[in-house]
Amino acid sequence: MEAPFHRERHAPPPWFRKAGFPFRWAGTSLADLVGMPPARLPVAVFLTSFDPGGTERQMIELVRRLDRARFEVHVACFHRRGEWRARAEELAESVMEFPIGGFARAATARQAARFAAWCRRLRLAAVQACDLYTNIFALPAAAAAGVPVRIGSRRGLNPDRTRWHRLAQQASYRFADRIVANSEAVARGMRESKVAARRVVVIPNGLDVARFRPVGRAGGIRRIGTLARLHPVKGLDTFLEAVALLHRDHFEVEAQIVGDGPQRAGLERQAAALGLSGRAHFAGHREDVETVLAGFDLFVLPSRSEAFPNAVVEAMASALPVVATEVGGVPEIVSHGLTGSLVPPGRPDLMAAAIRELVLQPDRARAMGRRARAAVVQRYSFERTVASFEALYLEVAAGKRVRVAAGAAPEAAAAR
Repeated sequence: MEAPFHRERHAPPPWFRKAGFPFRWAGTSLADLVGMPPARLPVAVFLTSFDPGGTERQMIELVRRLDRARFEVHVACFHRRGEWRARAEELAESVMEFPIGGFARAATARQAARFAAWCRRLRLAAVQACDLYTNIFALPAAAAAGVPVRIGSRRGLNPDRTRWHRLAQQASYRFADRIVANSEAVARGMRESKVAARRVVVIPNGLDVARFRPVGRAGGIRRIGTLARLHPVKGLDTFLEAVALLHRDHFEVEAQIVGDGPQRAGLERQAAALGLSGRAHFAGHREDVETVLAGFDLFVLPSRSEAFPNAVVEAMASALPVVATEVGGVPEIVSHGLTGSLVPPGRPDLMAAAIRELVLQPDRARAMGRRARAAVVQRYSFERTVASFEALYLEVAAGKRVRVAAGAAPEAAAAR
């Protein structure tokens, strides 16, 4: 009879359960002490749109995977269009659009006021911006609404587009408790631009590792591929020159270029001029990235600038050895000599030499691929990334002594 008595004695009375009791003591709610479910932290994730893209994928996965036992998740956006809209509407408690046609317009101020009112109506405890434009729009408006936890994002190395963008971005950071950088290289650039180091947090992009299965690759290396937007910053002209050098040395490899963009016609002309017709294949845009990578023997990233190249992580998850340029956040991902080879940008001779070395040592290349897969599983899973965001929200909320009770607005005892 002792066990039933124990449960009865410690069960909270009905009036206690109804009240919700937001009080906290030594980091633990009184409700927790008596076995009541804790209140959830209302969070809104702000995207530009639902068009497929790297940032959008990261944010949609954040919305999907935030622990619903601890977080109530909403989505805001500038434009409700895009093929991932239905996915967001299925995952979130609510989705609200705040359309703007540019920042220097009266309509934008009205939309910011609407967003602030929406934040108050939902009693949001946290707002997560995802890029330059959502930082500029959402962070000041969330502050005006009294949202206690405000998180900005910086996901690229490229300088802000204009002086106005740079000033607006820097101004928006003043309304953020933390700014998330997706690589140490991005974080370093922010610190160099006078953002306080304590406010910058590095959370790498995540990956659904289970989508990418290592394929048993017998024999030598023949199919060398890359996934990229066909843009000058991606350095694909260097890649083609490196492949041409390999052919001159009688290495019969095929170049697979998967992606599309404004440079495609020029790259096709370059391939023909280098004598690579029939040896360099332009496959266009593909959504089935895991299938594409399963057909490669080696992955090449020839970029001139990268913050956090998702394609490299996807290739590594597919157990592919990688030859990549030593730029931006790439050295944080690829360990030279262990999971791949790093070369300077714009040096087709050194890129060809690195590829040649792995072609001549296929066993070493396969060992690199196995280590690459293990590194991704350990460091870049979505589970790990989302856990980092959850910890960040809860840490900032605790620092501001945010209290959330059922039916009550979030409060912050600390100054906003």
